[in-house]
Amino acid sequence: MTDEQGDPGTERVPERAEDEYLLDSELFEAVVEAVEAQDAGALATLIADLHVADLADLVEQLKFDQRIAFLTLTWPVIDKDVLAELQENVRDELLPELDPTLVAEALRELDTDDAVYVLEGLEDEAQEAVVEALEPSDRAMISKSLTYPDYSAGRLMQSEFVKAPPFWTVGQMIDEMRNSEHLPEQFYDVVLVDPAMRPLGKISLARILGSPRPVILESLMDEHIRTLHVEDAQEDVAYAFNQYHLVSCPVVDDDGRVVGVITIDDAMEVLEDEAEEDIKRLGGVGDEEITDRVWAITRRRFPWLAANLATAILASAVIAIFDDVIGKLVALAILMPIVASMGGNAGTQTLTVAVRALATRDLTPSNMMRTVGRETLVGLLNGLLFALVIGAATWALYGNPMLGAVIAAAMVVNMLVAGLAGILIPIGLERIGADPALASGTFVTTVTDVVGFFTFLGLAALLLL
Repeated sequence: MTDEQGDPGTERVPERAEDEYLLDSELFEAVVEAVEAQDAGALATLIADLHVADLADLVEQLKFDQRIAFLTLTWPVIDKDVLAELQENVRDELLPELDPTLVAEALRELDTDDAVYVLEGLEDEAQEAVVEALEPSDRAMISKSLTYPDYSAGRLMQSEFVKAPPFWTVGQMIDEMRNSEHLPEQFYDVVLVDPAMRPLGKISLARILGSPRPVILESLMDEHIRTLHVEDAQEDVAYAFNQYHLVSCPVVDDDGRVVGVITIDDAMEVLEDEAEEDIKRLGGVGDEEITDRVWAITRRRFPWLAANLATAILASAVIAIFDDVIGKLVALAILMPIVASMGGNAGTQTLTVAVRALATRDLTPSNMMRTVGRETLVGLLNGLLFALVIGAATWALYGNPMLGAVIAAAMVVNMLVAGLAGILIPIGLERIGADPALASGTFVTTVTDVVGFFTFLGLAALLLL
């Protein structure tokens, strides 16, 4: 075969479009038209080849009434895994509008962890109605999972897992898996257990399939098995998977018995959610999604905007103390936002690194003082460098060397304080049990504004008037 440039034996690889992963706008419009026309056949054809993740994106982009109509029309053919892929706020709005019997039917097609994830956001009444419509065996497993704390390993785990006694052979294990009608949809390891269901070790599927049939499983197992407790926080689960490169991990109850398994896909989803949550909270938007309604977004943002207003008033009060000074030297009003802005940005840089380091447990008591010292030096060095720049520029612009010296000194002080505030505030909040991602930004901005204005205007009052 010859490619377009004439080289024999090579096949041209098609270039990827930049918007390859975006939802096709023509498909979306066609779906909207079919929903409006109540054409179930057309909808079934349109979504037939969509991956479940793309299907979830499609549902999320529809309006609320269109989502209900879409699910009602496509329910007989739609992949029920879409319920687990939907954004939480969208799913929690949709499920109460659906017949509990239909939701229960969908849950029977999901693994336990996905079924629990779908159910846990519902109000108690709606949740009970769906659970009651489940088959007795499914109801028992899901009801048990729902008794564990929110955002815990017990909620994340799938109750279906592959287990075996240590004295089985590889051949027996393979035959058991081939003959079983209830294998999990995804699994990577076989957990070896004793008669009391306590974990003894685990073996990867690759090792089982690569060993002769007569080999005893006990001789293949990894004895250094790591387990999680049903009440472990989900961020601890994600950390364990990331830190120890786990693919799956058994979950045990208070008696040390294996009650489920968490797989890497669920752990990595939690890791992504935790990182996303930190980013949103640093911005003061909380648990917000682009699909949220106007009032819900307004309600979540208002408290942090109100807090910001309070801190802005505090900074203004500092300025008001020096109104006579500013009145006598107007250049101060022009220059003082520079000091506060530089301090705020420097503090935010340090804060971002500190909050993420706390979340990933990289910032610990053993390296805390060293990290604080490093950030202090970084703030001091940046302060000195920018002090030279802004001091020289101010001298050149206003012809006043003392004014240049004042803003240079204020810059050094505020950048130094910004570095300290950016690291010490999140550490302090974490020590008292508060979420450093949620509240640190407001405190750091307040500190840098107040210190910046007070230092600059105070030095000006002392040295220039």
